[in-house]
Formats: sequence, C-alpha cells, structure tokens
Amino acid sequence: MTLLAAVAATSAQVAKTPARSAKIRLLADCLRTLDADELELGVAYLSGEIHQGKIGIGPSALRACASGVARAPRLQVKDVDRALEELAAVRGSGSGARRSAALGALFASATAAEQEFLLRLLVGELRQGALAGVMIEAIAAVTGVSLADLRRAAMYESHLGAIARVAREHGAEGLHRYQLEVMSPLTPMLAQVASDVDEALETLTGEVAFEWKMDGARIQVHKRDEEVRIFTRGLNDVTAAIPEIAEAARSLPARQLVLDGEAIAFTPSGRPHAFQVTMRRFGRKLDVARLQRELPMRAFYFDCLRRDDTSLAEHPARERFAALLEVIPAAQLIPRLVTRSAEAATAFYDEAIAQGHEGLMAKSLEAPYEAGNRGASWLKIKRAHTLDLVVLAAEWGHGRRQGKLSNLHLGAFDTNTRQYVMLGKTFKGLTDAMLEWQTREFQARESHRDDWTVYLRPEIVVEVAFSDLQASPRYPGGLALRLARVKRYRPDKRVEDADTLQTVRKIFDAQSG
Repeated sequence: MTLLAAVAATSAQVAKTPARSAKIRLLADCLRTLDADELELGVAYLSGEIHQGKIGIGPSALRACASGVARAPRLQVKDVDRALEELAAVRGSGSGARRSAALGALFASATAAEQEFLLRLLVGELRQGALAGVMIEAIAAVTGVSLADLRRAAMYESHLGAIARVAREHGAEGLHRYQLEVMSPLTPMLAQVASDVDEALETLTGEVAFEWKMDGARIQVHKRDEEVRIFTRGLNDVTAAIPEIAEAARSLPARQLVLDGEAIAFTPSGRPHAFQVTMRRFGRKLDVARLQRELPMRAFYFDCLRRDDTSLAEHPARERFAALLEVIPAAQLIPRLVTRSAEAATAFYDEAIAQGHEGLMAKSLEAPYEAGNRGASWLKIKRAHTLDLVVLAAEWGHGRRQGKLSNLHLGAFDTNTRQYVMLGKTFKGLTDAMLEWQTREFQARESHRDDWTVYLRPEIVVEVAFSDLQASPRYPGGLALRLARVKRYRPDKRVEDADTLQTVRKIFDAQSG
C-alpha cells in the first residue's frame, strides 16, 4: 500500500523541476511504486484530478477544516479515495456540517505537506506540471506501451488513470477498447497561430484547406438514427437550448454521425451577431422557444469524425472532408478553399473579413484529427492580434469605478515552468455590465487579497486585443502586451484552452522578425 506522502513528495519535486524529461522521470519513478489497484488513483492525483469531480468547497473553508496535523505519514492513497467517495455521498439536511466534519477527519490524518497537496488537489490548483502530455510520456515509460497508442487512447478517454491501468494490465491491445463512440463527446482539436496566409503556407506542406473562421460557438453534433445530441467545446450537452440545429441534424443522410462545427446567429441583414449575442442561446432552460424566434441559430460544419460504422478521426483530413461533403448540404458547410496560392488565399481571407467573420483557418489535408490537442496542422489567422488569456487578479477601481474590480492582471500558462506568467494589465474595453459581472464573479473565485488587489484562482478566460508585444524586464516572461483591451470574456473556454506563453513568444518572434 502506498502512502499519500510519496505522491505529495513527487508532486512537490515535479513542481520545482523545469526540465520536461526530469518531470517525466520523477513521475514514472513514482508510478512504478504503485500497486495495480493504486495506479489509476496515482495518475489522477498527479494530474490534478479526482474521480469525484468538484467538491463544492472553497479554499478558505477547506483550510478551516485542517485543524489537526498528523506527525508522521500514515494516510494511504486508497484512504483518500474512500474518504472522497463518502464525502460525495453526503446529501440532505445538515450536509454542510457533515461534509466539514468528514474533511476535518481526512485532514487530521495528513501531515502538513500532505494537507497542502490535498488542499490544492481538491480546489483544482495542483499545477505542478503533470499535464496530459507529460503524464502520457510517464505512463509510456512505466507500461512499455508506445506513445502513439497511448495518445490515440487519450483522444477518447479523458481519465488518464484508466488508460494507465489498462495499458499496464493489457498492453497496447487492451487500449483498442477506446474508440470514438456516438453520444460520447471528445475534446475538440484546437489550433496554433499564424500571423498571415504566407506564414500558414510556409508552415503547412502540400495543398492547404483554408476555411472562414466564424465567430460562433463551437459545437459537436452526435447523431444515431433519430437521436441527436449537441455538445459544447466544454462537453456540456446543449441540445435543448438549440433545438433548430438538432432538428436539422436529424434529417442528415446517415445513420450515425459525429460532426464538428460552429453555431452562430445572424442579424436580419445577414451579418454575424457578436459572439456574446450568439452565446445568449446557450445554457438557457427557460424561454427557449421565444429566444429561438428572436435569435435563430444556424450550424456550419467543417469536419466529420464518424460516419455510420466508420470512425474517421484518425483518417487524413481530405478523407474526413470528403465524407462531410457527402452528408452536409452546401448551405451548412463552412466556406473552404483548397490552394497553395497566396494570392487566392489572401482574397479568400479578405472575403471572410468583408462578411464580418474573424479570419481564416488553415489546415493540412494529410493530418488526422488530434482531439484535445493544439495541433500544428491547424492554424488560425485573425485580422487583429488577439489572445485568450487567464485573469490572475484584478485591482479595485477609482472614481466612477469605485467599489468595482477593474484593472485586470492578465497571464498565460508557461508549459516549461508549469506556472502562469503575467503579461500585463488593462482596464480598457470594460462596459458597466462587465464591471458588475466581474466584481461578483472574481470575488467568488478569490484565492487571497491585499488592500488594492483581489487574486483569483485561474478559472476565467478573457479574449484580449492588443497592438503588439514588447520585450519587458518587468514581467517574468520577458514580454508585455501593448495597448491591451478587453474584447470579451470566454465562458465557453476552459483555462486549458487559453493561449500559452509559448504561443505568445511565437507571435513576438514573428512580429520582431
């Protein structure tokens, strides 16, 4: 039986280790010590996850539960899982007091180091660097299964602990059980950044598929006979909120489908509504019929991941696009141009901008669909510099903004150090409604504060427009945003989907030549 102290110590070591190879070695050494029935839990905990999901108790309340400290390690990994299972089962009258008591008993069995590990694990702030890519390589080292087989399985199973257990017990052959299944959503593929059409053509070989980048809500549509379910990029089921898209999907000429696309609302003149307007349709359980009349939605598809009994996700994009053309009416296809002509692609980009869209996507025709990855075979080309950043803190405003959290501290995740790095501040672009919202929501996510600033758990993504990037010794990453302005908040994006410091540096390198 493995003590939690061993897992907590590994987490602390990994957090202090900058080199990716050293992180992998530390993780693998720890995983080798775990029994077969502990491996799944160990992988989950070192990845910052618990099977029970969010426990609904903030960091301040959790710290209040930690009234006693064990002098020596005695808490086992499986003890933690049993305690969390019991905690998740607490319901009904007086549940708050009983949950606090259960947490108090758990923390009393832990040393100070274990308590700190548990606290960060339970509030989702265990950012010691064992993210999916690093952990998958550690699992490969422990199980002897190839990275390709593990990465393929991870496309269809988000719990890496389950993958590790199957890989250890059954090898690569056992991982074949993980397949793209209809009605089981997968994390969408994301794109890297290209500054313009020329850079996209330089980066991607062969003919390139350019698509309009619509400023809508990412949707994944699953169809099995007459049943249709629609999921957001966060894998939330929103079928009931956009019934017109579900109804249109039912009539598509295939028994089974998994489609990737965008849902977007248009003005009466045919221009796309702002993203915030489109998002009004999501998450609504009441007045759906009224909103459907006032703000009808249209779906535009750009990828087909499954057709009938054939999973296409691992097939080249040209095959997926061909399948898409066979089942989707032309009016529901995102406009696409396949070319290696910079002149033709630039004209296509100008047309997308003229129609009110964000820019273009550029995609390799030979690449598979990399679910959950920011793949190098997809590039986004926008008309202005924008980044999706994470709000790290906010300062109290002055004058007309007295009593409101105003000046945002903006950061990006550094995949090398596994820490958020601040890139600058801005109070520009914030409407009165935004100020009201963020003052309320930021304090609900507060980690600590001082006289001027409220510091947040990294949970909120904001899209920021800026003129350029400049070298700056003021910030740890050495870069700062110039003339930053809030464009919108992105409730549809997780912090894991935000742009990383590596993406920011790539933009700076391109900008500076």
